[in-house]
Amino acid sequence: MSDPAPRKRGSGVAQVYDVLRNEILDLKLAPGAPVDEAQLARRFDMSRTPIREALVRLTADGLVENLPNRSTIVAPIDFFNLPNFFDALTLLYRLTTRQAAARCTAKDLAPVRAHQKEFVRAVRARDSVGMILANRNFHVEIARIGGNPYFIEMFTRVLDEGRRILRLYYSSYDDTLPARYVEEHDDIIAALLANDVERADELALAHADQIVIQIQNFIAADRRVVGRVAL
Repeated sequence: MSDPAPRKRGSGVAQVYDVLRNEILDLKLAPGAPVDEAQLARRFDMSRTPIREALVRLTADGLVENLPNRSTIVAPIDFFNLPNFFDALTLLYRLTTRQAAARCTAKDLAPVRAHQKEFVRAVRARDSVGMILANRNFHVEIARIGGNPYFIEMFTRVLDEGRRILRLYYSSYDDTLPARYVEEHDDIIAALLANDVERADELALAHADQIVIQIQNFIAADRRVVGRVAL
């Protein structure tokens, strides 16, 4: 019997990173939960080196946090900072979409349409992690069309930091997103193609507002959500 093929260099890091990232984003690993290198090494049947490298990447993503006592935890969610997050999210939705509408060409929209196609696939599959990633990529690509590097960087950061908040959004629909909210992306694409700045702004504001209101209502209706994830 031949020996199993050796892992490709770096593949172990990528595997651990992908699995843990998805579990954190999907709230399977709760905010504040301890992250134990030895336990992960046993789980993935790897040495600690790729585990550490994966945790470094997750720390850079803001999903894992190193404490002064040298222990590691899943990064907490700061629910008290949500109003500031929602303000930034709404403003950047509007700014980036307006800018994109002012200068968009049909060619620019090819990657945006590709991300929307992936978003639709994820919605149909009730794949919450896929929805979060495709939605993030959709809006970052629109920001890129707008061309302001500062807005691109800020919006990417806000969307990345808010990935677990968006998990609550999809949870509020039991991961079955209503069709009208899928269609909002198509409406934004149409406004960009028409270079209709005011319509694009109107759609971006409505898009942000419904996300914010849905999350706020979900948390208000079930305060246990805060207890479960804001450790």
